[in-house]
Amino acid sequence: MSSLLKDIYSPAFYDRFTDVLTHILPDFDKKRFLSLIFIDGYENKALKERMRHNSIVLREFMPADFPAAVEMMKKIITRLRAEHFGEDSLAMMFLPDYIEVYGLDDYETSVMALEFITQFVSCEFAVRPFLLKYTDQMMPQMQLWSLHENYKVRRFASEGSRPRLPWGLAIPALKKDPTQVLSVLENLKNDASEWVRKSVANNLNDISKDHPEVMMAIARKWHGTSKETDAIIKHASRTLLKSGHAEILQHYGLESKSLAMTGFRILTPEVKIGDSLEFTFTVTNDHAEKQTVRLEYGIYYNKANGQLSKKVFKISERLYLPGEKAVIKRKQPFKPITTRTFYPGKHQLSVIINGEEKELQSFDIFA
Repeated sequence: MSSLLKDIYSPAFYDRFTDVLTHILPDFDKKRFLSLIFIDGYENKALKERMRHNSIVLREFMPADFPAAVEMMKKIITRLRAEHFGEDSLAMMFLPDYIEVYGLDDYETSVMALEFITQFVSCEFAVRPFLLKYTDQMMPQMQLWSLHENYKVRRFASEGSRPRLPWGLAIPALKKDPTQVLSVLENLKNDASEWVRKSVANNLNDISKDHPEVMMAIARKWHGTSKETDAIIKHASRTLLKSGHAEILQHYGLESKSLAMTGFRILTPEVKIGDSLEFTFTVTNDHAEKQTVRLEYGIYYNKANGQLSKKVFKISERLYLPGEKAVIKRKQPFKPITTRTFYPGKHQLSVIINGEEKELQSFDIFA
C-alpha cells in the first residue's frame, strides 16, 4: 500500500465515486470519466494538483449552468452520505474546490453551496478566494455562520476566517485588521464543540503573529470565563510563549529568576542525518514556593545560505515543588522530512526555561 498522501486518489476510490455519479448524473459515462482522470502524467501530480484535476474532470459531466451544477452537487453529496462514503475525508476536498473554481463570480449561489457542502467536507480552503474578492460581504456572512445550528458550519466560520490558514490563501485585509474576525470568535468562545473551540484557538494564534496586543487583550478579557475559554487562550498563546513574549509569560506567572539549570550537555555533538541529537540538563526550583515551570529547547538550524533559523520545541509544563529537581533527557530526530531540509554544518541548541534562553551550545550535522 502506498504511503503517499496523494494516493488517497486510488483506482478503488474513483471506482466507488463514479458508481455514485452513475446513480445521479444523467447518461454518465464512467469509462470516459476514468480516461480523463488517468491521463498521461497523472502519477506525477501532487495532492493539490490531483484535487484540482478532479474538479476539472467533474466539470465535464456537470450542468454548464452553475446553479444547476450546485443542485446536482447536493444530490451527489446526499448519495455519498447514504453510502457512508467520504464524509469529512481529505479525498472529498475537490467538491468545495469545484465551487472555488467555477463559482467565484456567482456569490449568492456559492455562499449557499459552501454552507451545504461544509456539512459534508470542510470548505475552509474554498472560501478563501471569496474572502479576498468579497471581504465586506463575506465577513458578515461568517458571523452569521458562527451562530449556525450545525457545529461544522460554526467551525467553518472560524477556520475559514483565519488570517493565516496553513496551506490556504492568506487574507491581507484580515491580517491587517482582525476586528471582524474577533466578532466571529466571540460567538464561538463557549461553543459546545471542542473541535470548534480548537479552531478558535488556532485563529487567535494566527492573530497573535501580527497583533500580539490584540491576543493579549482577548486573554485578559476571557480569562476565568470558563475552563473552556482558559483552554482556548492557552492553546492560542503557543506562538507568543515560544517567542518568550514578556506579557504572556507574566499572564501565566512564568518567571525564571528562581529556576536554576545545571548539567546542560549535548551527548551527541556530531549527528548524522537520519539519526538523533541527544542532550540532557537538570532544572531545580530554588523558590520557597511551588512554581509552574515551562521547559522548551530551541534548535538553530543551519540553512542553505549558512544562516541559522531557530525553531522552538516544548518539553513540558507543570508545577515544581519547592526545591524540586528534575533531570531532563531528550532526543531530537534529524530524519529527512518533506517540510524541512537538513544541511550539514554547525547547528546550535538552547534550553529555554519559562521563556528565558538559559544556555547555547553547538553541534555538527553531517551527511
